[in-house]
Amino acid sequence: MLDTNILISILVFNSKSLKDVLLKITDNYTLVLSSYVIEELRYVIERKFPSKYETYFTPKIMINSSVPAIRDIKDVPVLYSSIMADVDVFITGDKDFNDLDLEKPEILTSAEFLKKY
Repeated sequence: MLDTNILISILVFNSKSLKDVLLKITDNYTLVLSSYVIEELRYVIERKFPSKYETYFTPKIMINSSVPAIRDIKDVPVLYSSIMADVDVFITGDKDFNDLDLEKPEILTSAEFLKKY
């Protein structure tokens, strides 16, 4: 399990050593994230780094007409959030997003993003 300060160091401060720790954990073990840590992470980032990060809360009730059909129904909240938050680029490794024909957000893999931007 990782504490909030570790996650902040990975996300905000781009700590190479802590990214290596995360990689080691995800390659060899099960990463556990408590809901408290996730909420604390959101709170700290919004408070300390408001110009760098933004939180979009996915509503419990979503208007189905706002999103195109996607194979995996569990991806609807993610797609809905990306559209409603009006993000320019959505980076994912989930192949279910590949067949979507959206002008915005542009859906890219991490490799495609790095190559393009």
